[in-house]
Amino acid sequence: MNWVQETAIRKAMFRLVPFLIVCYFFAYIDRVNVGFAALTMNKALGLDSAAFGFGAGAFFLTYFVFEVPSNLLLERVGARKWIARIMLTWGVLSGLMAAIPTIAAETGLSTTTVFYALRMALGAAEAGFFPGILYYLMLWFPSVYRARIIGYFMAAVPFSSVIGAPLSGLLMKHMSGVAGLQNWQWLFIIEAVPTLMLSAVVLLYLTDRPSDAGWLSIPEREWLVRRMDAERRRREAIRKFSVWQALGHTRVLLLSCVCFGMAAAISGMAIFLPQIVRNFNLSLTAVGFVTAIPYLLGTVGSVWWGRRSDRLRERKEHVGLGILISGVALAASTAIDDPVAKMIALSLTSFGVCAALPVFWTLPAAFLSGSAAAGGFAIISALGNLGGFVGPYLMGNIKNSTGSFTIALLAIAALVVLAALLALTLPHEEEAETGLDEVHVEPDAARQAASGCATTVAPTAKGSGCIDVATTSKADAA
Repeated sequence: MNWVQETAIRKAMFRLVPFLIVCYFFAYIDRVNVGFAALTMNKALGLDSAAFGFGAGAFFLTYFVFEVPSNLLLERVGARKWIARIMLTWGVLSGLMAAIPTIAAETGLSTTTVFYALRMALGAAEAGFFPGILYYLMLWFPSVYRARIIGYFMAAVPFSSVIGAPLSGLLMKHMSGVAGLQNWQWLFIIEAVPTLMLSAVVLLYLTDRPSDAGWLSIPEREWLVRRMDAERRRREAIRKFSVWQALGHTRVLLLSCVCFGMAAAISGMAIFLPQIVRNFNLSLTAVGFVTAIPYLLGTVGSVWWGRRSDRLRERKEHVGLGILISGVALAASTAIDDPVAKMIALSLTSFGVCAALPVFWTLPAAFLSGSAAAGGFAIISALGNLGGFVGPYLMGNIKNSTGSFTIALLAIAALVVLAALLALTLPHEEEAETGLDEVHVEPDAARQAASGCATTVAPTAKGSGCIDVATTSKADAA
């Protein structure tokens, strides 16, 4: 690896990825903190398990409807402006969850109806954020780094629960009755504030594309622009998709089915895990800390599995095996009564699905580009996240009917295992990820470029000292 490539990737990673992790951290907390709020909110609002499950999952119905339009708008107006808009609106709506009793009293609607409406509005507001970030990362990082970069970013999902679960438990214990509000109301208000603040920071901090990155040196910026352009051309040489072709492509729809199974597992666990742990007869504070354990292992899986996939240059088996571990462990958890053993099984469930997710998103990135990639990521996320509705809704209804989570968890586990088998059978163009040579910039030439030589033009007359930054593929070289 030449020093220009190394410094360009390192600078992009340290500037963009930690900040995006923080943004997604609070996005996920605002999405699933309803699971902790339910410990006292359900009684306050008169929600049974089925009503709560429907409302919690209703987020994904509007998320599904608005996902593709939102991501296409992000591709058109730029990530910086659109991500800031998304975060502002979902922060406001997340905070408004605390006002459900007031809104119900002022409008004459039932508290259940207001709960449903706000969850659906929150889904519409947040639509496009996750696939938009994936598309944004695709613009910045070459394929050989992609699984680990997405893994770092997606570690925010389980890590948000590692931090958020104990935090939510402590807020639920200590904030009840403060200023006349109940603990679940304070939970929504306090956890919405960082999102609102970050929405302003996004406008000032993010850079839409590598070509706009003034914080990279000239040779670093030129290398990155040319490398990403070379990868785009290679994908399009295999096949170039329009947006509409991508949205209806068979492989995109099959990838959506895989995503559906994973989303059902993640959302079902995230929404109902605090209630499952509460059945161990623990205090609210203890529930928070115990609930964090599976997500701690999930954080490890998200980072380690993505790095392993990049190192071995293998995708499908990493996706399928991770999902399979999750499904088998989830099914096993239903046959276990011992709290420690059950938590071990649920931790393996979290590990498997969190490990598979980052590598999963390299699959569409290997054959889609441009607007087709923005639309493709969005439709996969949108259709897949219907599993985020099915998981909580299914678990809530089955829990109401049977009095336990056993059959509900088995149903989710079956979806997850099917998703694993499907992932293992899908095609994948490995040559789109592995066929490019490294982009070379001679150190002397790079230093000359940094001092004023243009790297975008052909070599000048002999003795000028300026050298073009060349990007070739093995196919081109042949």
